[in-house]
Amino acid sequence: MRTRPVLVFDGDCGFCTTSVRFVERHVRPRCAIVAWQFADLRTLGITQERAEHEVLWVTPTGTVYGGALAVAKALLSAGRAWSLCGALLMLPPLRWVARGVYRWVADNRHRMPGGTAECALPSRGTPNP
Repeated sequence: MRTRPVLVFDGDCGFCTTSVRFVERHVRPRCAIVAWQFADLRTLGITQERAEHEVLWVTPTGTVYGGALAVAKALLSAGRAWSLCGALLMLPPLRWVARGVYRWVADNRHRMPGGTAECALPSRGTPNP
């Protein structure tokens, strides 16, 4: 059984990879960080469709948080001032705003700095969590 949470991101997306590298250097969450393309998705309890759609935080017990909540969980795990930011992102109405901002960024990640056409989300629609 895993003892650390896992942060799963899209390793084919330049924007996502750049964001994760920033998080690794500056935020330093207490978790394993892995691109979904190299993760054992079945063991983690997530689908490829969901992993393509949003960043995921998987707890050691298998609970999965996606999108802005995954970001909040990563911040919470980092300690210091980052955990305060994470805690605030968990509270309404900031949680609702964060969800909207996250979705807009994810839907437009191919237009973000470092993004390329390959960063565009698949057009299959929103997966069921």
